[in-house]
Amino acid sequence: MDIAFNASPRSTLGVEVELAIVDQGSRELRSGASEMLRRLEKERGEPHPKAKNELIESNIELVTGICSTVAEARADLEATLADLAPVAEGLGLALLCAGTHPFSDWAVQDITPNERYHRLVEEMQWPARRMAIFGIHTHVGVRSPEKAVRIANALTGYIPHFLALSASSPWFEGRDTGLASSRCKVFEGLPTAGVPQLLDGWAEFTELMRTLIAARAISSIREIWWDIRPHPNFGTVELRICDGIPTMTEIACVAALAQCLVEWMDTLIDRGYTLPCPKSWIVGQNKWRAARHGIDADVIVDEAGTLEPLREAIGQLVEELTPVARRLGCEAELGYARRILEHGPSYVRQRRWVAGGATLADVVDGLVAELRSDEPG
Repeated sequence: MDIAFNASPRSTLGVEVELAIVDQGSRELRSGASEMLRRLEKERGEPHPKAKNELIESNIELVTGICSTVAEARADLEATLADLAPVAEGLGLALLCAGTHPFSDWAVQDITPNERYHRLVEEMQWPARRMAIFGIHTHVGVRSPEKAVRIANALTGYIPHFLALSASSPWFEGRDTGLASSRCKVFEGLPTAGVPQLLDGWAEFTELMRTLIAARAISSIREIWWDIRPHPNFGTVELRICDGIPTMTEIACVAALAQCLVEWMDTLIDRGYTLPCPKSWIVGQNKWRAARHGIDADVIVDEAGTLEPLREAIGQLVEELTPVARRLGCEAELGYARRILEHGPSYVRQRRWVAGGATLADVVDGLVAELRSDEPG
């Protein structure tokens, strides 16, 4: 089986945002995606091209077109959200973006009536049924499959940076998990999710996919849900590590970080540099540290076990990538990472609310308000 890589123009950008649908009264997750999409289709006279079903009916996904800049991607997402919000309101629903709902039960969520989703649930059972989680996926275009593999390998060194900045799932089923991101641990329950395989090149990627399909471990490449993966159909490197993020400004920040990192690495390859490929044990340990401690994690930077505060690593990375961001027109969006470090990612804000006397229903209200207002906290 040959796998074609549909090369993309360099550093093009696409963003996918999974939103939770909640009942305005109970604040529980509530099925509504298919009905919202039906109403949108009736209004428009055609299906909405940038709003999609996901595995569960209480999840609706916004997708951008192929964008050149972060600002363009943000405007694309905001336009779709503006279409969806009044439809949700008319159904007594509200939308929020966070890695998990603070207290709803995954076991009572309705699976979307779609053959592929029902097949996945039938095959995977409990791990798939638990997927009442919400994430942000960012695609950045590259021009060759070999570059895509090398860049994907090198990006694993930055998994903790993305996870810490986006972490928004301290609660699961009404309990404080003690983690900054419980979503990533739930997602790792799927057999082809989590820390990616580090590959020698496109030939090895093709061989691995061929083997998994022949063994009926997957039915298509779409069922590889690594935190970072080459995406042959889109001609991109896709970063899937981020929790759902409550504000568009924060979403734009992590999109800028992704676009700048891929552009920077692409340029280094063109200049003849060999990109670093971290040891798998370091990648796994650093992901765990970011999931547990968020921006307050200490991450491993070498095989001797040297540690660096993740806060400092993120700040240094933003500084290093600023010239790249300036060229790509996303300097302000990238620089917002410093603000996130100051006022805290969503997991910090949510715990701060509860420490101040808020209930978990109040946390839901806060997350809904953040998406509506684009104001963290």
